[in-house]
Amino acid sequence: MEIRWIQAFVAVAEELHFGRAAQRLQMAQSPLSQTVRKLEKDLGVTLFERNTRSVALTAGGHAFLPHAYQILENVETARQAARASEGRVYGRIRIGFTGVLNHLALPPLTRALRQRYPDIELTLVGRIMTRDAVDQLESGALDLAFVGLPVQSVSVATRLIRREPFGAVLPTDHPLAGESEIDLRDLADDGFITTPISAGSSLQEVAMRACLDAGFRPRIVQEITDPYMILLLVSTGVGVALMTSGIAPIAPPGTVFVPLAGEPVYMQHGLGWSRKRISPALQVALDLAEEILPGPIET
Repeated sequence: MEIRWIQAFVAVAEELHFGRAAQRLQMAQSPLSQTVRKLEKDLGVTLFERNTRSVALTAGGHAFLPHAYQILENVETARQAARASEGRVYGRIRIGFTGVLNHLALPPLTRALRQRYPDIELTLVGRIMTRDAVDQLESGALDLAFVGLPVQSVSVATRLIRREPFGAVLPTDHPLAGESEIDLRDLADDGFITTPISAGSSLQEVAMRACLDAGFRPRIVQEITDPYMILLLVSTGVGVALMTSGIAPIAPPGTVFVPLAGEPVYMQHGLGWSRKRISPALQVALDLAEEILPGPIET
């Protein structure tokens, strides 16, 4: 059994298409098929069900896949350990983030990582809501993620980096757009634009709880995953939205951010990572985050 056989198997297992897997591995489809057959012959098991229309993993393929991932991970760990003996940090970090909500924290962290640790490969995964981020941290699909706190997971460690009070994002022609602050109850008759309830967004959960505490259930007129698209929809007059103060400087034309009166309602921004998967690359990223994003910063 050769490492390249396992790499070929994983590529086909993830793509479920020999043509796309061949492109991904930068090789022709015929040699890829031959490589997979060599692995199947070595294992004595058929790994894929093939026909002219589709490719699917067999029961044996499903059973072998997690072990294939582990083999490749062990090879990469060994490679990193050998390189680390030279005093340099190698590896890969996959960082999940929501989008515009992280515009104050994500750029300085990734910029510092690229400058200080150029041998660490960074992959940024956008539009990751808190619930999905926790799931992907637990499964190993992500190494680090920007999340809303608190999170419900014993295997995910977190650290608070910023507290931002909520305010209302209104169209500039809204009757309350000129106020210095507004009572949330004054928006009870407005239509709200939010992230989907099913998306597991901390932003949405805190905002909806604030409305209930103010004595009304918000009338949701539009749900959309991307927070910046929420702002754009506000600018077109579709509805209003509750957002944190950090977006005020980048709110699009046609909108205005108005603070809420009374006791502040805060969004707790944090970093999350798996307690079980702290690689050398992730450890230096966490150490650097302590320096770049010491927190908790309140805006």
